[in-house]
Amino acid sequence: MDFTNLASQLNAGVILPESTVVITLLVVLVSDLLYGRASARWTPYFAIAGLLVAFGLLCLQWDQPNTLAFLGSFNADNLSIVFRSIIALSSAVTILMSVRYVDQAGSAIGEFMSILLSATVGGMFLSGAEELVMIFVSLETLSIASYLMTGYMKRDPRSNEAALKYLLIGASSSAIFLYGLSLLYGLSGGKTHLADIALALGNGTENTLALVIALVFVIAGVSFKIAAVPFHQWTPDVYEGSPTPVVAFLSVGSKAAGFALAIRLLTDAFPALIEQWHFIFTALAILSMILGNVVAIAQTSMKRMLAYSSIAQAGFVMIGMVVGTEAGYASMVFYLMIYLFMNLGAFACIILFALRTGTDQISDYAGLYHKDPFLTLALSICLLSLGGIPPLAGFFGKLYLFWAAWQAGAYGLVLLGLITSVVSIYYYIRVVKMMVVKEPQEMSEVIKNYPVISWQPFGMRPLQVGVFLTLISTSLAGILSNPLFTLVNHSVADVPMLQGHPLVARNAAEKARSPLAVVGFPINAQDKS
Repeated sequence: MDFTNLASQLNAGVILPESTVVITLLVVLVSDLLYGRASARWTPYFAIAGLLVAFGLLCLQWDQPNTLAFLGSFNADNLSIVFRSIIALSSAVTILMSVRYVDQAGSAIGEFMSILLSATVGGMFLSGAEELVMIFVSLETLSIASYLMTGYMKRDPRSNEAALKYLLIGASSSAIFLYGLSLLYGLSGGKTHLADIALALGNGTENTLALVIALVFVIAGVSFKIAAVPFHQWTPDVYEGSPTPVVAFLSVGSKAAGFALAIRLLTDAFPALIEQWHFIFTALAILSMILGNVVAIAQTSMKRMLAYSSIAQAGFVMIGMVVGTEAGYASMVFYLMIYLFMNLGAFACIILFALRTGTDQISDYAGLYHKDPFLTLALSICLLSLGGIPPLAGFFGKLYLFWAAWQAGAYGLVLLGLITSVVSIYYYIRVVKMMVVKEPQEMSEVIKNYPVISWQPFGMRPLQVGVFLTLISTSLAGILSNPLFTLVNHSVADVPMLQGHPLVARNAAEKARSPLAVVGFPINAQDKS
């Protein structure tokens, strides 16, 4: 093989965004080693600039003709571009949140950003990985960096406890996931590329017990990453004990990478078991929506409430996977796009409130409107958008999800989603009502001692800039929902495995005809008799 053919097959130019993040990581790391704490004055802004450059490069790669790189191990199609953009932007907003938070905790921001950028690189590679080794290495890069960030505040016992729980449960899930991949490798006759595995498994080995076991183990590993019930046990404790910026990244960046992995791995490697994994994800979606929304009602801590909210949001997103149609996948990706802004906005507000008051208890927010109207407005809009109140972005996200499910005949999932959405509105509005109490005597003691706030258009601190940007983005996402959804539709149509699959079309037609469609479960052709 000559150099020209090798270069064309490697196609290394498609990972230019990831290379930019790696270079940014090295500059931040070396600057921290050479200049110490003095470099903290400019390295966060350099890291944000590097992530924005990576995002710009991703935009330039839209609709590129040759998307496969590294001999087919990495796919830079439009779908992966959307997920990689979500991860890069979530990392940039997380750094904005972290500057003051880490400084006030007395820790080094350079080391924190190095770990965060490592997680970003892992998540971006995971979003386009088409080969088993690259999938596992990318997943572990993301996971190990997440463990380190969770326990970054080593002087805080809660952070240490959260990191230990996350590490133990995460290591177990990684082992289970790896065993599932090893079964795939063996059953396919030593293939590692997902397309080759699907081809090998389609030649007479489908529906075997070993393949079903591999599917179950793979879904277990993926479900841990997206915090789906019953693989959610780590989420409340990790969210409560971890540094809040880390929680913000885990709730958006890590979750987006997990869904990108689920879409690519399950649709590419398990086309013969599409009905089985649709059934499993139906059960996961139902459990996540019910448990996440119901348990969130009883929470007294904002971080724990958003932890269970994150579990419930994962259940809503999984509806798109259960549907299995092009519209379902498009609505799923669209919801993750707007979830980026409204969830990070909520966490930015929580961080700002906690830095000023030292608490995250919901009862301590009583009367915040009288002392900080802008923070009250920002947090209210983000929470109401998470609840799906029109005309905010979250409303259109759920509308597209439920409409795609209704068109596919999953009426039971739609009705359950609507009911649990109403439940979620209750605990979101409870916080909003707490903040806008009318009488001054109803204010909490924390709010009575709230520091004087000066919001100035120039000279705003990074965290305040993050609150402002996420507020604007959440507001504009609702107005621009149609162009964004058109963009997402185009990215899904670019992936052959996500549209036009005969099994998907057959399932949709059968569910529409079957009286059992009311429960929202996929129906097998063999079961109709």
